Amino acid sequence: MNTTKHISRSRAQESSAAIEKMYITMRHLFNRGFYKPMGISGDTLREALLALRPEIYGSIADEKVELNGLLYVIERLPVGIEECRFINLTSDEGYSKSHFQAIVPPKRRRNCYRIDEEQMNVEITRGRSDIYDILTHLTFIFIESHKIKDRVLLDDTGEVSRDWLKLEVAVNQTKKLTQIEKEKAISHASNILGRTFEEVLDIYDAFGSENAPDRFLHVIYWLGKLAIEEVVNNNKRTITFSPILRERLGHHIHGEVWANNIKEVLQSKNLLDRPIHVISANMHSVMNSIFATPLLKSKFKDQSDFVIYEELSKSGAKELRKQVETVAEKNGMVFLPDTSGTNIDVQLFDTAKIDWSKTAFPKAQVGEKAPVLIVMDYAFGEQAYETIDELLKQKKKETLLNVQSVSIMGKAGILEGGKGDIMIPNAHINEGTADNYFFENELTAEMLEGNDIAVFAGPMVTVLGTSLQNRDLLKFFHESTWGVIGLEMEGSYYQKAIQSASKIRKSVPKDIKVRYAYYASDNPLETGSTLASGGLGTTGVKPTYLITIKILEQILNTL
Repeated sequence: MNTTKHISRSRAQESSAAIEKMYITMRHLFNRGFYKPMGISGDTLREALLALRPEIYGSIADEKVELNGLLYVIERLPVGIEECRFINLTSDEGYSKSHFQAIVPPKRRRNCYRIDEEQMNVEITRGRSDIYDILTHLTFIFIESHKIKDRVLLDDTGEVSRDWLKLEVAVNQTKKLTQIEKEKAISHASNILGRTFEEVLDIYDAFGSENAPDRFLHVIYWLGKLAIEEVVNNNKRTITFSPILRERLGHHIHGEVWANNIKEVLQSKNLLDRPIHVISANMHSVMNSIFATPLLKSKFKDQSDFVIYEELSKSGAKELRKQVETVAEKNGMVFLPDTSGTNIDVQLFDTAKIDWSKTAFPKAQVGEKAPVLIVMDYAFGEQAYETIDELLKQKKKETLLNVQSVSIMGKAGILEGGKGDIMIPNAHINEGTADNYFFENELTAEMLEGNDIAVFAGPMVTVLGTSLQNRDLLKFFHESTWGVIGLEMEGSYYQKAIQSASKIRKSVPKDIKVRYAYYASDNPLETGSTLASGGLGTTGVKPTYLITIKILEQILNTL
């Protein structure tokens, strides 16, 4: 007797399929040039996101509105986007030269322009990852807006609940709400959102700013209002992709300009033939690690170096940072603010101009041909490939760029351990593809142990988007034979560019050294949040500087 074998998929497999579906759909919609997120064209995206139920979006699949997820998304989108029916994704098309004021979201470096009451333009200069990121966020807020609509719209004619009318009155007030008015509005809002008064009260101020303390109510009202108009008047929200963006995407337009700017400065200072070390980090850790301690030691008597670094990381330390910057510039540091649209600033350090006896590395051995350090700010997802690929290309066909090493220091989600721990990868697995990159990491776990910070070594997964991971998927990566220790967004793209340049194009030495190390922003398996979690505060200072110092010790031969 034949028994039919029922093959069922695990949640991790379903999640993986949902992510794949989302990316295929996004590419299709991008090629098409426009779509209506809540229309038939947006169906597949919404369904895939609801099937995935990413940790970051918490209760996206429930009837009640997800508040923490909404806050996370709103911080990464321009102020006022909730009022816009038309969202246009563009390339850098010259809006910076117009009267339009650039709106930059607090947690994502991208220029946005409010064209009129109904339209927001969002500049995409960081490649596909940027498009995926923003479309995922928009899909989420549109799903939430329809939950608000479902709870307030009583019939097809447009009749709405009393709570909604009361919220409308509060939002349309021109002056700041009094405490009593605010609490009344929160009471109505909590009914609309299916949340308790306390839940709304707890998150209320996080949405606000000095200029707009009651922004939370404003966001909820406009999301609901546009969703109601979609149903009652058939005014569908539309996302379009500009023809220039569609033409330029994938051609490294911004990365090429960025890399050429660096090479021109190197050439003008006769540094192209010197050994070069590329470091992807932030704009303070290399500079501070070299110059800060000797400069500020007298100010912080008997304090460890890490206390000095913590002080420099505080928001009120502008004056202190300026002092370090001035010393660095006197010692040959050149700052190249980004003009290419990549949003990646660069610092160049000519080690021949540094008086090493007055630094934290008095034993530095730079040799006759003193190396040049190119320190670049963090790239975003696929942008890592675009920038490093262009940087490692020869300026002329016959010139070999003497890049001796590429070091990557970044922030990642950890799957074993907790916030502030360190991860040392030996391979990058690219999520959703069959691409895996194994490499010899010059940094080892042993080098970083013994500093009261846990250190983990093993493969890491390069995810397609931080807001698309859920517990089942991460558990699979961690507990299966992959044995993944963490997740980040750039590692495999960096490695792909380095391998192409050293092994195929031969534009850099084939024995180029690589260093990767990450500090943990959070453990998504424990907390339910992903890379998206809040700032590290001073927790991130010690691992950041430990990694930076180890990288510099290797480059300066002080080990």
